[in-house]
Amino acid sequence: MAMAVDSMVFFVAVALFFNLAASQSTAKYTNHTVGGPAGWFYNINTKKTSADYSAWAAKQTFNLGDYLIFSTNTNQTVIQTYNETTYRNCSMDDASDDDTFQYQGGSNEFGEAMTVAVPLTIEGAQYYFSDADDGTQCLNGMAFEIKVGHGIGLPPNLNQPPPPPYVEPPSTVEAESPPITVVTNRPNGGGVRSSTGLFLVVSILVVLVLHLV
Repeated sequence: MAMAVDSMVFFVAVALFFNLAASQSTAKYTNHTVGGPAGWFYNINTKKTSADYSAWAAKQTFNLGDYLIFSTNTNQTVIQTYNETTYRNCSMDDASDDDTFQYQGGSNEFGEAMTVAVPLTIEGAQYYFSDADDGTQCLNGMAFEIKVGHGIGLPPNLNQPPPPPYVEPPSTVEAESPPITVVTNRPNGGGVRSSTGLFLVVSILVVLVLHLV
């Protein structure tokens, strides 16, 4: 009976192992095209976005290692922030360099097509918006928020340690040596006192030797 139980436990463990291995092998990262086929665009004449980005984001599942793909042009910007206040203000004016980033498409030409790929490397809430036209685009719906889950974790190419902190190199100017005090004058009679002391010691030694003899 004990052998049967042990065999059952063994087979259950093997089954769980292969099930876990299969789930890991089928898991993959996802590229999310923001707004779907409509892309990331804003019509300055109608003051409307090409998609409802909040509704689009609500239907997605975001995990570490996924990418947001912004199919857009240079009329819009792509701002990523972890600061909800920056997101609500639709402005980077008071944002910190540590929590807000602007992605550029590599061109300053107005209306030129570009694709911006943003990796999701931090779990939790994060926010996206366009601050073009002094924030008007964001105020009119060019914004959305997402929540990033752990999933299967970051892939090796995104899971890099942060660079070491900057350490200021040592100064090339040598430290100044402390001043040296030079005595140029001896106290009066110093040499005489030294000679007298030596003569007295020699005299005592001579007397002792004569006494012993």
